[in-house]
Amino acid sequence: MTSTNKKKAVVLLSGGIDSSTTLAIAKAEGFDCYALSFDYAQRHRRELESAKKVARALGVKKHLIISFDLREIGGSALTDQQISVPKDRAPEADNLIPVTYVPARNTIFLSFALSWAEVLQAENIFIGANQVDYSGYPDCRPEYLKAFEQMANLATKVSVEGRIHFQIRAPLINLTKAEIIKKGLSLGLDYSLTWSCYDPTSEGKPCLSCDSCRFRLKGFEEAGAKDPLLGV
Repeated sequence: MTSTNKKKAVVLLSGGIDSSTTLAIAKAEGFDCYALSFDYAQRHRRELESAKKVARALGVKKHLIISFDLREIGGSALTDQQISVPKDRAPEADNLIPVTYVPARNTIFLSFALSWAEVLQAENIFIGANQVDYSGYPDCRPEYLKAFEQMANLATKVSVEGRIHFQIRAPLINLTKAEIIKKGLSLGLDYSLTWSCYDPTSEGKPCLSCDSCRFRLKGFEEAGAKDPLLGV
């Protein structure tokens, strides 16, 4: 199959474990991948550096980084410096939606992805959403993704004209973090390129205490693998 007749896919890429593994899966399925990342004035830019590295390593057709400022809206520890990132949350708190939830973030991201996919005429949009080892965000649930897919096919010219039926693909939705890591390793993904921490130290190292760090540590431990980023 040549590049001219390969299927196209838009892949949301944050630079973390889930989105990077999702990109690796899309590549393995034979898609020409167009990676989409966002500089939304989040707490730190370190994840964008990882997104760039992952996109280069996996050979995407194009990596687009869109900038806008969600600090003006706030409401999240990831966009408001006055809200602290939770550390070492108690296990029972895992059932609560934490302050690291960014209001409507996946809806915003998927809307940009849908716009680009319509221009590219890419039927598939990949997102690394997961409902097992994650922080309880409402926009990572399968019912949400199904609803967005339905909306996408009502809202776009190419779908209304019957030329494309958009699919929101979430291949990790029912996997544990360990299963995700094993899948990525089987595809040759270099996890040293990825980033997970919500609140890096002043030296630029992972804090090892935020939810995202906890899930990363737990995932590699349960996968029986060494995290090349942390050396543990």
